[in-house]
Amino acid sequence: MVRMASPRRRGAPRRYVVGISGASGVACGVRLLEKLRGVPGVETHLVLSRNAERVLRIETGLTPRAVRALATRSYDPDDLAAPIAGGSFRTAGMVIAPCSIKTLSAVANCHAADLLARSADVTLKERRPLVLLVRETPLHVGQIRQMLLAAEAGAIVMPLVPAFYARPTSIDDIVDQTAGRILDLLGINDPAYRRWPGDRLQSARNIG
Repeated sequence: MVRMASPRRRGAPRRYVVGISGASGVACGVRLLEKLRGVPGVETHLVLSRNAERVLRIETGLTPRAVRALATRSYDPDDLAAPIAGGSFRTAGMVIAPCSIKTLSAVANCHAADLLARSADVTLKERRPLVLLVRETPLHVGQIRQMLLAAEAGAIVMPLVPAFYARPTSIDDIVDQTAGRILDLLGINDPAYRRWPGDRLQSARNIG
């Protein structure tokens, strides 16, 4: 079971906002919801974009309803009156997984036209962790500039890049490792997450 890395105040839920945009790689957002669901005392507040609903069906065969059922609460992406649109609604952070270039641009430029971008903007202004699992390749200079702007505003830009040192043998392995890395950035320990072991052979030679 995934567990909290640090103690929290008893009785107070630890809330995380999870956004899933219409980029490829929606399985990472779904797996993150599944893992967070197993963490005691955690609430998840989901925003699923319209385009994400289409990509879900194409890449996973899952319905939006099935994904929303994984969250504690879900919101319409056009509902700018939702609790997560306000800074006084306390959360422990937010993740957009995957994060399309369109969503990245909205976050980087404070263009809070929908709930996904507004929630991210609130997360930044309240100085809370915001992880953007950017999914695009190759990148042109305009897209790279958007990542720089987001990082300068305080976001953690995490491109969806496989960790090959974990020696994945399937897409599920890559998705699991990616979700575990996101949890690590949020301060949540996932026992299934495989950390960099170092070059043990070289270390042994140096000792010898």
